[in-house]
Amino acid sequence: MKKIELLSPAKNLEVGIAAINHGADAVYIGGPSFGAREKVGNSIEDIEKLCNHAAIYDAKVYITLNTLLFDNELEQARKIAWDCYNAGVDALIVQDMSLLMMDMPPIALHASTQCNNTTAEKVKFLEDVGFQQVVLARELSINEIKEIRSKTTVPLEFFVHGALCVSYSGQCYLSHVIGHRSANRGACAQPCRLAWNLEDEKGNVLIANRHLLSLRDMNNSKNLEELIDAGITSFKIEGRLKDSDYVKNTTAYYRRAIDEIIERRSDLERASHGVSSPSFEPNLEKSFSRGFTDYFAHGRQKNIDAPFTPKSMGEHIGEIKKIDGKHVTVKLKEGVILHNGDGLCFLDDDKQLQGFNVNGVEGNVILCSKEISPLPSVGRNDIKKIVISSEAKRSREISLYRNFDIIWQKSVENSTGNRKLPIKLTLSETSDGFRLTSVDENVSISLQCQKDIAKNPEKALENIRTKLSQWGDTKFVVENIDIQLDTIYFIPASVLGEMKRQLVTELEKSLIERHRVGARHFDRPQGAEKSHSIEGDFSTTLEMTRLSYLGNVTNALARQFYENHGVTHIDEGLEKTMPEGEIVVMTTKHCIRYANGMCSKEIGKPATPLYINNDRGRFRLDFDCKKCCMKVVNI
Repeated sequence: MKKIELLSPAKNLEVGIAAINHGADAVYIGGPSFGAREKVGNSIEDIEKLCNHAAIYDAKVYITLNTLLFDNELEQARKIAWDCYNAGVDALIVQDMSLLMMDMPPIALHASTQCNNTTAEKVKFLEDVGFQQVVLARELSINEIKEIRSKTTVPLEFFVHGALCVSYSGQCYLSHVIGHRSANRGACAQPCRLAWNLEDEKGNVLIANRHLLSLRDMNNSKNLEELIDAGITSFKIEGRLKDSDYVKNTTAYYRRAIDEIIERRSDLERASHGVSSPSFEPNLEKSFSRGFTDYFAHGRQKNIDAPFTPKSMGEHIGEIKKIDGKHVTVKLKEGVILHNGDGLCFLDDDKQLQGFNVNGVEGNVILCSKEISPLPSVGRNDIKKIVISSEAKRSREISLYRNFDIIWQKSVENSTGNRKLPIKLTLSETSDGFRLTSVDENVSISLQCQKDIAKNPEKALENIRTKLSQWGDTKFVVENIDIQLDTIYFIPASVLGEMKRQLVTELEKSLIERHRVGARHFDRPQGAEKSHSIEGDFSTTLEMTRLSYLGNVTNALARQFYENHGVTHIDEGLEKTMPEGEIVVMTTKHCIRYANGMCSKEIGKPATPLYINNDRGRFRLDFDCKKCCMKVVNI
């Protein structure tokens, strides 16, 4: 039976617990450092608390140890790995191959998407050197995933939701080149979300002030079963900088979607236990998003980018019909109800995002928190009323979005997830008291107490069943009670309550221990002991036995690792040595020509270089039409 894992992000202990409680089979979280999110670190104490909470449901905790390491950081990284292992962590997500050369704990290693896992050959290599799971590149299509699966056996992980890096992960150096903030070192400044101008070779501006490199957010919720059949067993939600409300909503939504597939297929099962009951209706459009795309799941498509704003637009709720100062007349979609405090937004005629809060609603007229004008070129003092109609000059329908639903938001914030493990109980008699047993877990506790025969046996049995059925805010819910008493006794509620309290404690201890024992039985060969010849196009950067700066080698142990596998010429990573001359600072499947109607295949003209620029710099865009990708070059 194939286990399907829902993997959710956590920026801290609170969010990690929220993810588990709302249905995650695993969470990934940064450790004290080296976690690809420089500003998000967590103490070992908090990690241990999260591990213990997750283990009760047989859910896992993965630590992101996936930045490039310098030589003076190797020992600290090794110590963190051991600390995480001792805290109960199930796996480390890594990028730097030096970690395969160290005295590491017997913990599973997962190959981060930062390793640029795009081909079957690369994934097979990672499998052979001992990785227990591989995070595939987001750019892969379902057919490409099938190809990888057909040639490998290692479990495959794939991002299904959240923000998209426009570059192949691990191959973006734009932030480092612009401001010495390396994405591979966890300090990305996200220059891809900035506005850029697009120019031709002569300097003519083709597109001005647009977010040309900014993508919509990934949403593969409609492709889950196809991805399962293609070979994905771990579905990853992006968002280690997101707050708990985002994680609760996305986790609960994908939990429900995956469970619907599992329930009708006998070949699949959940990777953890327990049933969650969120106190809100999950809705992906109500959490932060720049609009959605399933990216390249079914091949190249239009509208994968978000050129007008990198901010959240939210859900489309209707159209603006008229604007008069602080009053906006709208036509809402059926079923949409607005509330005071909701946040609304739209793109004006200059494609600039305007937003406001709802201060009141009268019929189809919204009272806004500020004066609104969709036509910035018309001064507010020059016109008091703007009517938008199909007959008007420069007319268009203005789409209205809600990016903050105050009522729904409160319901998410108040949701605990209420994840419960079903248990079967047996109450039996001992010589000096009673024994309460959780049957499936084979955990029992006995309590000495006075044994008084019940004067009303029927009422006594009813009271016992009622009390043993009430488990309140514990992690358990009773699905069956077997009372094995030859004589019916009156058992005080205080006695039954104490037995339950002790049983909860012992159950949690037993489940945590069982998880830790079960999760740590594997053999991982060390990279230094393997002999695996690398040939051909490795990580899209290695030609035969040469590894360029795109191989991201920044320490001696990583260099030794590749030398052990047949690489004879290894350039230092960009974070260590900046090469002279032109360098490719980003490789992406997002093609600005294609996105803006200039694809050479469509217009029948050569794909000559273009240029992007803003106050951060000027870069050349080279187009590889054979591979259908774009390179951003530092000039």
